[in-house]
Amino acid sequence: MTASEEILYQKRIPIYPRSVKGRFRKLKWGILALAYGVYFLLPWIPWDRTIGPDQAVSFELATRRFYLFDLVVHPQDIFWLAGILVIAAILLFMVTGIAGRVFCGYFCFQTLWTDVYVLIERLVQGERPARIRLDKAPWGGEKLAKKTLTHLLWLAVGFWTGLTFALYWADAPHLVVQFFTGTAPFPAYATTLFLMVTTYVMAGLAREQVCTYMCPYARFQSAMFDRDTLIVAYDEKRGEGSAGRHKAAKGFQGREERMKQGAGDCIDCGYCVQVCPTGIDIRNGLQYQCISCALCVDACNNIMDTLGWPRGLIRYTSDNEQHGKKTRIVKPKTLGYGFVLLVAIGLLSFSIATRTPLDMEVYQVRNPLYVLLSDGSIQNSYELKLNNKSERTLDLKISIFGLQNAKLEMGGFREIHLAPEQSLRLMARVRLHPDAQQDKPRTFHFKVTAEHHDMAPLTQPVPFYMPGREASQ
Repeated sequence: MTASEEILYQKRIPIYPRSVKGRFRKLKWGILALAYGVYFLLPWIPWDRTIGPDQAVSFELATRRFYLFDLVVHPQDIFWLAGILVIAAILLFMVTGIAGRVFCGYFCFQTLWTDVYVLIERLVQGERPARIRLDKAPWGGEKLAKKTLTHLLWLAVGFWTGLTFALYWADAPHLVVQFFTGTAPFPAYATTLFLMVTTYVMAGLAREQVCTYMCPYARFQSAMFDRDTLIVAYDEKRGEGSAGRHKAAKGFQGREERMKQGAGDCIDCGYCVQVCPTGIDIRNGLQYQCISCALCVDACNNIMDTLGWPRGLIRYTSDNEQHGKKTRIVKPKTLGYGFVLLVAIGLLSFSIATRTPLDMEVYQVRNPLYVLLSDGSIQNSYELKLNNKSERTLDLKISIFGLQNAKLEMGGFREIHLAPEQSLRLMARVRLHPDAQQDKPRTFHFKVTAEHHDMAPLTQPVPFYMPGREASQ
């Protein structure tokens, strides 16, 4: 084969993650149980409301409202979503700068679902050596049965994942009955099927390829790293010694014997590689495929415990610590991220805490800007949008101020009753004789007052156009 015919595509090398016990594996199982509990149980938690669905979390497309326990998010509050995304991004950047890719290793959906899929595979097909033998064995009854059962269970988890997501967008018990009786809306079936297939492919078939090739986070994470960032690293000086790694063979059993031969503490067992979900060798240094799950730390610590040697040959450390310096957690970058994060959280919390039960928006009808009436008065038209975001009926009175001798005409809708979570559009016409206001600013305010309710009046300034310089502009 000539150089021009060099193959640029490498066939995927199957990875068979081995099970491991340790504190980081326990931490991952705990986070997985919490995440699965939240995701799969939230749609089933009842929640009493005067208006809206009786479940704790529900996203209603028909009414365009999101119900999060006692908080109701209306379309006008969608900027809260931007605030949440900003907070999540800043938090991700700050945590990555401090502790590396711990999000990928412990909280990412891909990691959480892949862990469950690998667990299913291990329970059905056996530990790593058994799975390798099964894949190499010719097709027969046992292989067909185990492979079929594995994939059926993977599809079942994917189906459960997709159906649960659909339950967030409707009344969960009612939708489940509709779903299995064939009367559910088409989007429920389409969403469930789509997420079932994507979960099956990503967590069951693609696995580490998602982290290695598809996820952009692995590519730009280095921009957030510095010499103080905690990473999973191999202590090369301790592990290699002067003569490199050596297995625990005759003459290389105890540490003293190994030191005399120049061998380090690494016995080259390969356990750290076998437990890695992305199949890398952490002893080769920091690699972009590493998701900082620290399973290799558990694996190496178990070997060190068995041998009676100190732990920490593979550990969370930093570049500075590896070179004998002190790791700084509190530094200008961390403080900067922390300050911006606190400000963003404070602004979002303040916006939610001070939200008003009533929204008012006033738009001027600009075609035409004004109308000249037969009595010489000038008329401007406006569209009012009122949105009751509370769970009670509001008795509202609409008025204007700031434009002397102006008259408000609303066709008998000056006083209205706005039901809970009801939105209403109204047309308002304001008339003014030009003589009294010829040389004065022509800006006034609409005012909405909620009678019999402890709520401050809402006001909004709007312009009033007349023939002359303003109209020509």
